Amino acid sequence: MKTIINRILILIIVLTSCNTFAQNNHFVQNGIIEFEKKSNMYALITKKIKGETDSYYQAAFESYKKTNPQFKTTKSILSFSKNKSLYKWVETNQSASNSWIADDAMANLKNVIATDLDTQTSITQKNVYDDLYLVKDSLRKIDWKITDETREIAGYECRRANAIVLDSVYVVAYYTIQIPFAGGPESFTGLPGTILGLAMPHENMTWFATKVTEIPVSDKDLAPPINGKPTDNKGLNKILLDALKDWGKWARKTLQAYSL
Repeated sequence: MKTIINRILILIIVLTSCNTFAQNNHFVQNGIIEFEKKSNMYALITKKIKGETDSYYQAAFESYKKTNPQFKTTKSILSFSKNKSLYKWVETNQSASNSWIADDAMANLKNVIATDLDTQTSITQKNVYDDLYLVKDSLRKIDWKITDETREIAGYECRRANAIVLDSVYVVAYYTIQIPFAGGPESFTGLPGTILGLAMPHENMTWFATKVTEIPVSDKDLAPPINGKPTDNKGLNKILLDALKDWGKWARKTLQAYSL
């Protein structure tokens, strides 16, 4: 009798352990990820007016700080299923600052991006000031360097990876293998799991997931944008170079923003 009881106890322990293992290794195949983007506007404005001797710039900055927080926060969602995704921004009733000194292309960026990992292509709707473009091109190849550093984001264990994009923009990403879709916010892909955290330290911006909801996502929910002047990355880059040729020191930063 004692032997039988011991065997039953062992079986219960094994089954419990297997169940726990299965739960801890559940892979999310489809769903919606909510992201929060934070832009350090005080740091961005400080860089913008650096070297300007006119007191008008500093006065405008001080006026901005009196009515606006240090961090501008915007929300976006990534819907994904299998090897496709749609990244878009959440519309809010929050009034935006109309201060010219806070006008920053990267902080204001609100691309809509449809990604297809099977074909390694994307369709991006970009609002470039008064013009709307539909950019169809192959996915950016990113030379990620995976590290041993980990952190938890939205309840998922994530591993850190670093990269340089657009020749000089340093990027830190945190991805989880528990969501095997190899995409993330904006146009960042190419890691062995979904990017739940993204930071551009020198650009003073971060994107971090706040919630992951595992639900069915239909093809309709992943339909790419269709409005905008058709072009590719090379074509848009030429358009931007021509438009920004007289922008001086602000041209490079603006070009980087619209090239993401």
